[in-house]
Amino acid sequence: MRPLVSFMHVSLDGFVTGPNGEMNWIKVDDEIFDYAGERTSKSDTALYGRVTWEMMEGYWPTAADKPNASKHDIEHSTWYNKVDKVVLSKTMEGKQLPNTIVISDDIEHRVKALKQQAGKEIIIFGSPGAVHSLLEYNLIDEFWVFVNPILVGKGTPLFKNVQQITKLQLVGSKAFSCGVVCLHYKKA
Repeated sequence: MRPLVSFMHVSLDGFVTGPNGEMNWIKVDDEIFDYAGERTSKSDTALYGRVTWEMMEGYWPTAADKPNASKHDIEHSTWYNKVDKVVLSKTMEGKQLPNTIVISDDIEHRVKALKQQAGKEIIIFGSPGAVHSLLEYNLIDEFWVFVNPILVGKGTPLFKNVQQITKLQLVGSKAFSCGVVCLHYKKA
């Protein structure tokens, strides 16, 4: 079975966005991009919520072609253009998009079927709404949580809709020079 892996930045007090949806407090740099890029290369499918997919689709398909594109832009754009994409969205129901499956209903069974297909792991970038939907059905197998050294106070919580106690095992951690710490957990 293909693992479903969540990549998420979070504040120290547990929020993935601020009270107005802001994410300008998230720290990213070349060290984090390189680390995440190593991980991304192990997946062949990206799962997003609609909002995150629209943000990604608006930038990554042509990011490598821009003048002064960074190493990260070139690498991630190349990866983004070749992987299959899955979007959880009720408003995009019925849309036909290249290399993209839209799941609008029966999330639990359709994602379970996706996990049964041949291939590498499925990675979720951000997409807190999608993560909350998947947590409701206990479908996420691994969590890569990038803890940012900031207290946000309120906003969108990292964990919501958890329906059962789920024991996790810490597989690894990495501290970055910018103060972010990545915690990697798998279901125990």
